[in-house]
Amino acid sequence: MTDGQRIPVIIDCDTGVDDALALLFAVRHPALDVRAITCVAGNTDVDGVVRNTLTVLEVAGAGDIPVARGAERPLIEPVRTARHVHGQDGMGDLGLPAPTRVPVDVDAVTLLRREILASPRPVTLIPTAPLTNIALLLRTHPEVTRNIERIVFMGGAVATGNATPVAEFNVWHDPEAAAVLLTAGVPITMYGLDVFKRVLVPAGEVQRLRTSAEPSLRLAGELLAHRDPATSGDPTPMGGLGDAGAVCAVVDPEGITTERLPVEVVLAPGPSRGQTIVDRRPRPGESEIHEGTREQPLVDVALDVDVERYVNLYLKTL
Repeated sequence: MTDGQRIPVIIDCDTGVDDALALLFAVRHPALDVRAITCVAGNTDVDGVVRNTLTVLEVAGAGDIPVARGAERPLIEPVRTARHVHGQDGMGDLGLPAPTRVPVDVDAVTLLRREILASPRPVTLIPTAPLTNIALLLRTHPEVTRNIERIVFMGGAVATGNATPVAEFNVWHDPEAAAVLLTAGVPITMYGLDVFKRVLVPAGEVQRLRTSAEPSLRLAGELLAHRDPATSGDPTPMGGLGDAGAVCAVVDPEGITTERLPVEVVLAPGPSRGQTIVDRRPRPGESEIHEGTREQPLVDVALDVDVERYVNLYLKTL
């Protein structure tokens, strides 16, 4: 917001625990103008994602932000949710009341096109979910790219995956959609697992939020306190910001260290499907020398993050 104007953003999410944290931050930060939120199947089914998104906006007391239902399954693959991590309702099974808000009466792709083209300033897209909606948008309405400033997506991994040893969940869930995103022809930042997993809120701060009298702060605390069953034995749990870090990267891009690198998604069947191959070599290798180079999109890949900076930014904003 260096020129004093708010950044128009659209968030495409599969609202589970950390997408909810991202939404709480986005609607509170004064530098962001959240023009729309679109929903896609991922952490839970798409109807659950819509419900969770509306619930978060209601608890946060957010303005009248349009929310649209999007793709209920990936382009090719079946739906493979992450309820084992995010709970049966996708939001930590906190027993939150059903929202009174309702989604708009158009689908996610229609809303995305409408809001992008209507924005007086180029829009920043922040997908924190499988990229099905974004791929459908780019293939159906390629003209939107003229009014997209940047896409900052949470997805992929340089090193270790979580859905498989090498693939991150959002990309693994719909690899073809991720491949379409990478050829969007606009600047792209990949906020992957390498930084995603590192931004942790100290346990004391989590507890402070949980005991707050303010509903949105209390919800943030409960979400941060939700534990992946695989890590539930941690004696000093810290709350991961997860997807919210990608929104922090839009507000404060200097909090991450990026390098512009070739990135491609493995689409072939097998154990590497959904992997984001990030080429960090300083020079071409034997494959390129003998077989010729292949054109690969260049992506600003987040390789490091100032953890304390983003934790403080998140807490201060809430």
